[in-house]
Amino acid sequence: MSDHSYTLPGVTGDWEVVMGLEIHAQVVSNAKLFSGAATAFGAAPNSQVSLVDAAMPGMLPVINEHVVEQAVKTGLGLNAKINNWSRFDRKNYFYPDLPQGYQISQFQFPIVGEGAIECERDDGSRFTVRIERLHLEQDAGKSIHDLDPNSTYVDLNRSGVALMEIVSKPDIRSPEEASAYVSKLRTILRYLGTCGGDMEKGQLRADVNVSVCKPGAYEKFRETGDFKYLGTRCEIKNVNSLRFIRQAIEYEAQRQIDIIEEGGKVDQETRLFDANTGVTRSMRSKEEAHDYRYFPDPDLLPLELQQTWVDEIKAGLPELPDAKRERFVSVLGLSDYDASVLAADKDRAAYFEEVAEGRDAKLASNWVNNELYGRLNKEGLTITDCPVSAAQLGGLVALIEDKTISGKIAKDVFEILWAEGGDPATIVEERGLKQVTDTGAIEAVVDQLIADNPDQAASVREKPKAMGWFVGQVMKAMQGKANPQAVNEILQKKLLG
Repeated sequence: MSDHSYTLPGVTGDWEVVMGLEIHAQVVSNAKLFSGAATAFGAAPNSQVSLVDAAMPGMLPVINEHVVEQAVKTGLGLNAKINNWSRFDRKNYFYPDLPQGYQISQFQFPIVGEGAIECERDDGSRFTVRIERLHLEQDAGKSIHDLDPNSTYVDLNRSGVALMEIVSKPDIRSPEEASAYVSKLRTILRYLGTCGGDMEKGQLRADVNVSVCKPGAYEKFRETGDFKYLGTRCEIKNVNSLRFIRQAIEYEAQRQIDIIEEGGKVDQETRLFDANTGVTRSMRSKEEAHDYRYFPDPDLLPLELQQTWVDEIKAGLPELPDAKRERFVSVLGLSDYDASVLAADKDRAAYFEEVAEGRDAKLASNWVNNELYGRLNKEGLTITDCPVSAAQLGGLVALIEDKTISGKIAKDVFEILWAEGGDPATIVEERGLKQVTDTGAIEAVVDQLIADNPDQAASVREKPKAMGWFVGQVMKAMQGKANPQAVNEILQKKLLG
């Protein structure tokens, strides 16, 4: 077992967990997959429904080219194979919020094939998750059960909204890795601009397939590709937060272990995670593909892409998080940790790059990651809500870099910027906050302190660490404006010779 193996103890010994995830990512598009109806979040019920979405007789679906482009872009961002020939199928099942009686999806021939992404664990170590496929499909509507004790209401606003279903291989081995994978995938989608990734708004949902096995069985599976070495998997449907993903996996894995060790058999089924109780409960038996009765959609021709068009999309891809992290390390000289933190969020990375433009990148990184985000987290704000602009923080960093102000005074200026706004240089000038670099002025203060405190001065020669008291007194006397480096140099010269 690797250093990162995740095991659960049982009566019969340790158990390991194996997971593959199916991520449903809503495509950023102003219109649905096969209709022109709007897709904005929060609209009044049934206000964004076309005749196609409502399955009116004779209405034909028309493919949204922009959605296809978004899917191709996502596939390229996942280092995956783009299939220039793909096909839409009808996936037949009954649900009240599915007026067609089928979902248009891609079964045998998806638009994107195999790929891989590199993910990062909590300790900074990395692992790779293989992507099996990405296919396009329609979302269903929404059934609402809590408006009336005797009735179910149906909202078809989401009916027909374009989804990308991204299916991973069973490469995920712990709850930590599962949430890291979803987080990394979400980051890539946001960088690409193909999915907003807001799990609270339903823009990204995870179906987590969980099974358990004895140590060594997974390695045999990877060697042979034979699923007989793995346990029976259960699918946890529509988990909508990273924290819930971890909780659901922990509970479900233990549930399966308990069943097996008590002599029972795990049934393959679809389950739901109850966030209030922290348990999974049975939803329905897991249908096999043939139970859905897939067949090619007779209203849609196969989707054929020109390679030149795919190449154009590839050429226009933005810098993705892994490449950005590597550039932050190799070009800007950041630590791998700081670079990873910055690159993990598109908005944070963009903010940092504006702050660091033409300035000390390490200093800019410290201010963005520590001071700024420390304050944002304390206030419960995001970078998009930040009252201090990147230009303002960049100006503050420049003042520290050219020694106009000290780091301590910079924190005071930051507070002013946060509360009142303004230009950092103007604030420093008008409020007399410039750092004193005049060695003569600093020396005069030092001489006076030594004269007033001869015993303290004598003790520094025996205990050099005691010089810290003098540093503090000089800074106090000069209202924190003295250049700390100059203060230390003068004190060393005067007290230690």
